[in-house]
Amino acid sequence: MTFRSVNPANGQLIEAFEAWDWPRIDEALDEASRAGPHWADLAVGEREDLLRSVAVMLRSRRDELATLITEEMGKLITESRGEIEKCAWVCDYYADHAADFLRDEFIETDAGRSLVAYQPLGTVLAVMPWNFPFWQVFRFLAPALAAGNTALLKHASNVPRCSQAIESVLHDAGVPQGVFQSLLISSHEVKDVIEDRRVQAVTLTGSVEAGRQVAAVAGAYIKKSVMELGGSDAFVVLEDADLDWVAEQAVASRYLNAGQSCIAAKRFIPVGAIADAFVERFKAAAARLEPGDPKDEQTRLAPMARPDLRDDLHQQVTDSVDQGAVPALGCEPAPGEGAYYKASILDHVAPGMRAYEEELFGPVAIVIRAENEADALRIANDSPFGLGGSVWTADSERGEAFARRMHCGAAFVNGIVKSDPRLPFGGVGDSGYGRELSHHGIQEFVNAKTLWVR
Repeated sequence: MTFRSVNPANGQLIEAFEAWDWPRIDEALDEASRAGPHWADLAVGEREDLLRSVAVMLRSRRDELATLITEEMGKLITESRGEIEKCAWVCDYYADHAADFLRDEFIETDAGRSLVAYQPLGTVLAVMPWNFPFWQVFRFLAPALAAGNTALLKHASNVPRCSQAIESVLHDAGVPQGVFQSLLISSHEVKDVIEDRRVQAVTLTGSVEAGRQVAAVAGAYIKKSVMELGGSDAFVVLEDADLDWVAEQAVASRYLNAGQSCIAAKRFIPVGAIADAFVERFKAAAARLEPGDPKDEQTRLAPMARPDLRDDLHQQVTDSVDQGAVPALGCEPAPGEGAYYKASILDHVAPGMRAYEEELFGPVAIVIRAENEADALRIANDSPFGLGGSVWTADSERGEAFARRMHCGAAFVNGIVKSDPRLPFGGVGDSGYGRELSHHGIQEFVNAKTLWVR
C-alpha cells in the first residue's frame, strides 16, 4: 500500500510513502516497550517540562506546520495556524496541571493508610482522523504522555506528512526515542496492533463503523478504549434569540473547516415563530462564503479533504432532495478544480430523509423546523448521535434548563460548541464513550490503584 499526500485544492500529488511491513511495525512495538518503563518512572515534573518544550517547538514552527496542514487536507491557513496554537495550549495545560491530576488521593478507611495512586497503563494506540490532523492527536497525546504512557499513532492515510511532522516536533523537543511513534500502517494492520500484548489501550476518533470495529477488537482482548465518533449536533434557535447575531454564529459553527468537524452544528432547529426569519438571515450570511485558495487569508470556504468525500456528500444531498428536502442554498459541487462544495442549506428536512438520519460531513446545513420549544427539544434528541449541541435564547436561565435536557456530552448556551483543554470532551450514544481533556482525559489511561497499608 502507498500513502498519497494530495493537495485537495488542486488535486496535485505532493509526496507518496510506502506502508510499513510487519517487521517494521514489530520494531516500533519493541521500541515503545523499551521506552515505557523509563518514561513512566520519570517524575511527573520532568514529563511536564518536556510538554512545555513541545509547546515551545509547536509555536516556533507554527507557520511551517500550518502550511503543511493546509496543503495536505485543505484547511484555511488561518484555521491551520489556530490549530497549532491550540495544540501548544493543551501541552501547556497538562504541563501546568498533570501533577495535581495525578496526585495520590488519600481516603480514610480502617487501614493505617489507604490511598488511590494513578499509574500509567503502558502503550496506547491512537487511530486518528484527517480533519484536525494535529489537534485530534494532541488532544489525546498530551494527557497520555503526561500520565506516563507511551503512544503509537495510526493516522489517516491522506495526512502522512502531518503524521511524520508530529513525531519530528516531539523528538526535536526532547521527548525520548520510542515514547511517541507515528506508524505508517494500513487500516488492516490496526487489528493486529491492538491484539499485540505490547499495547495496553486504544483510542479512536472517527466514524461509527470504525469505532465499532476497533472497540470490538479492544473488548475481545480486554483492553481499555476511548471512542470519539460522529456527531450531528443540534443548533436550537428559540423565539427570543437575536436572529442577526445567531445567524452569523450559525455560519461560523457549520462551515468551519469546510463543515468537516464532528462538533460542527449540523441540524438547525428554529421554532416556528421565527423559522422563516432565521432561515433568511442564515442564507444571506452563508451565501457570502465563496470557495477559494485556502492559503489566501481572505478565503472563507476551503475545499473538502478529498474528492470522494465531496461526491459522497453530494449523493446524500441529492437523495434528500429527491425525498422532499428543499435546496435553499448551494447544494452542488463548486465548478473548477479541487474538492470544493458550495456552502449549502437544505430546508424542510424531515424524518426518513438521509439528511435527517445521517451525519453530513461537509459544508451543508440542514434545517428542521420545530413547532415550539418542546418540539425543538424532541427533535434535538431524535438522533443516534450525542456529541454536542447548542441552544440560542435571550434568557440564559431558560437556555440552561433546555441544555440540561439535551442528550449529548456537551451542551452550550449562546455559544458555539468547541473543545477546550479545561473541559471534558466526548459523547454518548453513537458518538462514543470515554472523555478527553480536563482531569477526566488524563485519568482515562491510568490504573486507579488502591493501596491499603496497616
